[in-house]
Amino acid sequence: MYLEMTKRLMAETDKRLLAKLVWNFALKGALSVQRFKTRIKRGEYFPPFLYVSVLNSCNLRCQGCWVDVAAKQERIRPDRMNKMIREAVDAGNQFFGILGGEPFMHRELLDILEAHPDCYFQVFTNGQLITDSIAKRLRKMGNVTPLISVEGTDIVSDQRRGGKDVLNKTLQGIENCVNNKLLTGVATSLCRTNYEDLLREEWVDRLIEMGVMYMWYHTYRPVGPQPNEALALTPEQQRQVREFVVNTRATKPIAVIDAYYDHNGQALCPAATGISHHISPWGAIEPCPIIQFAKEKIDDDRGLKRAFLESKYLSDFREMVGETTRGCVVLERPDLLKEVIETHKAEDGTARKTAMPELEAMEPRSSQFMPEAEIAEKSLPYKLAKKWFFNDFGSYQKLDAERAKETSLKG
Repeated sequence: MYLEMTKRLMAETDKRLLAKLVWNFALKGALSVQRFKTRIKRGEYFPPFLYVSVLNSCNLRCQGCWVDVAAKQERIRPDRMNKMIREAVDAGNQFFGILGGEPFMHRELLDILEAHPDCYFQVFTNGQLITDSIAKRLRKMGNVTPLISVEGTDIVSDQRRGGKDVLNKTLQGIENCVNNKLLTGVATSLCRTNYEDLLREEWVDRLIEMGVMYMWYHTYRPVGPQPNEALALTPEQQRQVREFVVNTRATKPIAVIDAYYDHNGQALCPAATGISHHISPWGAIEPCPIIQFAKEKIDDDRGLKRAFLESKYLSDFREMVGETTRGCVVLERPDLLKEVIETHKAEDGTARKTAMPELEAMEPRSSQFMPEAEIAEKSLPYKLAKKWFFNDFGSYQKLDAERAKETSLKG
């Protein structure tokens, strides 16, 4: 399987792009994580991976979206974005996830990414704006991988994403990327309406046949101004997602990403560990994309690095989550999240200015934290990569100690 994956990469992806992936993402990314591990021993948290929502606008209207896509457009200007990237690189970061809205609606996006050939960018997109000419430019740049979202069949895609002929337009974007030998990924937000269609070997095989090199299953989170709780997966379905991902990694010649489990299958939150945080279109520094409250901004007078290192808000957030749950605190304990936000008087970073009432209205529900039902990695390369470069970094020591004590008392 690993040999087949290697053959696919060599035959179907531009060799120069592979070199950029190995150097900018793999090697520099590994070094960034090592620096991060060294910093946290001193109690200093600057994330090696930053996720940036470059604007709030989108050409679709997806169910359950927490972004103010219909509001007046707000985008991070090129000068502000370039300054942030340079400061992040100086602090030891090389990788950036580019979010929206729809990132390709940002007119200067490609100019910004092209200006930083020493970095690597993963663009989360619906793919509909990736024309052949844009794909050709991305290939020439070499430091960008498009991660294109597919949300189901023709009918489900139109329903979930609020458009017409959504799937075919997205598939055309994927085809444009693959035809230009880009390292192309496909992401899916799994929910009740697409779970049976896309969590299947047949779908994985189809992606491989299309030339897609990696995939990423997210799980739908009912948050934002119009949360649709009926779409949320059950705990058993979430367990099945984890099992499917682990098995696919060990059997199929396609990479499968996840951001919520370590090598032993224990749940984690990237924001709680400090390995990643989020930048909003307004430049606000937030714990993660669905927690739209902030105290600091990217153009803080102290500079980006100190804004992160000295943020008591982010520090208290990480500590609270680390002592509460390995899962998603937004879903499991919105009350505790509210306390941290109010304690620090963190500002609502949305255009609608209703994020706090939305948080107050949330009912606690399960997330990826499934104690005593963990599913460890079966693939040795994934297991080792996660063990060295993507784990909890000691963030849950108190919580784990309490759980161990409870288990001992029950025994």
